[in-house]
Amino acid sequence: MPGPALLYITKPMIYKLNVIVYPEGDTREIDHALHINEMVDLNGNPLPLPLPTARMIVYRVQKISTANTRNEEIRNYHLEQVRADELEEFVR
Repeated sequence: MPGPALLYITKPMIYKLNVIVYPEGDTREIDHALHINEMVDLNGNPLPLPLPTARMIVYRVQKISTANTRNEEIRNYHLEQVRADELEEFVR
């Protein structure tokens, strides 16, 4: 008597992408997740607080949205540029 038939269920490969969206609409893929209100540099890397100086370009994560396609989950981190007078609050 033959044994029970084996049934293999395979899950489709889903690619997870993290993308930062600059205020002008340009996009860039990053290799890490971000959080709401997190301060990041031009490349989307989180900045440690307090900041060393207010004379730098800093963005804040304003909104996070997710788009799903058949094989992709794209998480968009929408950035807003932080004004110089706001940056003064985060400087040593």
